[in-house]
Amino acid sequence: MTAKEFYTRMGDGKRVTMTREKIMDDLQAGAADAADMGAIPQISDDDLERLADIICDPNRAVSVEPGNEVVLTYDIGQLDFTGDNGNSGAGVDMGRLEAALLHERALGSDTFELAHSDYSIKPVKPVIAMEMQTMEEIQQEIIIPYFYGAMPNMGLYYAPDGPYGNPADLMREFKIDESMEQSEKAASHLARDIEYVGNKIYAASADGFDFDTIASAGDADFVGSLNGIEALRKANPQMYINSGMSGESVMGIHGAIEYKGNVVAGMFPHQQVKMCEMAGANVFGAVCNTNTSKSLAWNMGRAVTFVKECVKQASIPVHCDLGMGVGGIPMFETPPVDAVTRCSKAMVEIAHVDGV
Repeated sequence: MTAKEFYTRMGDGKRVTMTREKIMDDLQAGAADAADMGAIPQISDDDLERLADIICDPNRAVSVEPGNEVVLTYDIGQLDFTGDNGNSGAGVDMGRLEAALLHERALGSDTFELAHSDYSIKPVKPVIAMEMQTMEEIQQEIIIPYFYGAMPNMGLYYAPDGPYGNPADLMREFKIDESMEQSEKAASHLARDIEYVGNKIYAASADGFDFDTIASAGDADFVGSLNGIEALRKANPQMYINSGMSGESVMGIHGAIEYKGNVVAGMFPHQQVKMCEMAGANVFGAVCNTNTSKSLAWNMGRAVTFVKECVKQASIPVHCDLGMGVGGIPMFETPPVDAVTRCSKAMVEIAHVDGV
């Protein structure tokens, strides 16, 4: 008799069928990979069985049990409505006020954020006066906590877009010391810009700041962001700061840059969260990157292993980043709802995240 097969996904969103035995094998392999890479404990056999139950659930969409609901936050703000589908948007022509109120009153969002179309600190700086005005206007209408969101995106500070030499180009020329020096200068500039933009938008009645994709340009990006967050916390003791990461491991492009005596290159979520705690963040956004050539089971086992250890070691709430290509979810512009809901349920009920 042929073993029963269940519909599931690959990391690129492709729909496939797998037996429970194969799903368990992939869950175990993904969990073992995370434990090995992060030098952290593997999740238990009971956790693996529960993950298998979630994946093998015959319903197209699954959810948490009543009482296990968590807070939802969003990055990129209204752009999920107004942006084109190349930016994971719906291409609906509306203003930022309308998009914010729809999220609050039609979709039941717990929180929301204002975002610039370029969604990065550097391009926001010259138009901060207009962003402040929009923030103040929307705050007159909205009830839920309303933040400002942007990526540190330190890559914009390097040539040809910014004033500093590109570390990758310099390293190819074997100018290692100069590459490190330019990274450090860019990190200092980023921290100043974060402080400037954050203080301005907070003065315009923002409830807080959502940093999305921290360390996307490597370890110097992480340090620049941490120093910016630290400055914001010092100036605004009551400010809500959400520190969302870009990857499960901090890329060592500089290789030796430190934050408060800690070399940050190579840090995994359970270590990254400690840096964000020291900087003064209120919430940490843990990330685990999806491998598109592996199954949903492999990616879920791996992501839950990383995030569960992060939650265990964190002193602040952990809101797992769950979207296309992170948190076990397939890397696809419109991730399939069956995969999204399974990853979400697993993160809440097995990794015990505080929010999504």
